[in-house]
Amino acid sequence: MKKLLPKQHGAWAMLIIPFFLEAIAGHFTFWHLPLFLGWLSLYLTTHPFIMVFKKKRNNSLYKRGATIFGGAALLFLIPVLWIEWRLIFFGLSMLPLFLINIYFAKRKKERAFFNDVAAVITFCIGGLASYFLGTGIIDQTALVLASYNFLFFFGSIFYVKTMIREKKNRQFYYLSWIYHLLLTAGSFFIGGFWLAIAYVPSLLRAWFMPGKLFSIKQIGILEILNSIFFFTVMLVIVLS
Repeated sequence: MKKLLPKQHGAWAMLIIPFFLEAIAGHFTFWHLPLFLGWLSLYLTTHPFIMVFKKKRNNSLYKRGATIFGGAALLFLIPVLWIEWRLIFFGLSMLPLFLINIYFAKRKKERAFFNDVAAVITFCIGGLASYFLGTGIIDQTALVLASYNFLFFFGSIFYVKTMIREKKNRQFYYLSWIYHLLLTAGSFFIGGFWLAIAYVPSLLRAWFMPGKLFSIKQIGILEILNSIFFFTVMLVIVLS
């Protein structure tokens, strides 16, 4: 079972935070529950499905996993699509991004920068679908919130790479520092005090943690805590 689960642990925050922030910003309904379970099942389907393309042989486990999770996704999503069929357009918009994931997986470059960006965009689209389910529209509120989510997780891509795969690349350090500084300062001028506060921990860890000795597990735990902080502050903004 462990082999069937996605390896990118940080993606769980990307799966959950945009979905529920957008759902709360819109109008949370009962139908968000099966939509989220379907969204979760789709996410669980992606890893074994991609592994089928990556491993030409001995991939029966992955085929079975993709079938099980894919079946669960259909089970949860069909009733939601019956209620709001236009949600299918959000799924269709994700397909090119999923093809990008397959492309990098077949070349064994799943950690490529642009592959990570494609994943972040996909999760933000999932958040927009959540907003649309409650409101029936995609308005400025939905798009602005999606951009805040994207900017947060885009910064995580920079930061994690400075800690692991690009830790000897000074250019990545500088890009990460500058990005987080501009993000926090820009958020203050555009959205005010609380929006800037949401990004402050990201700025601090981007500036002070690279170069320090942390295990991958410790890096992951700190990112989870940072994501929880971001979600909490954004929730205050959404509800205010």
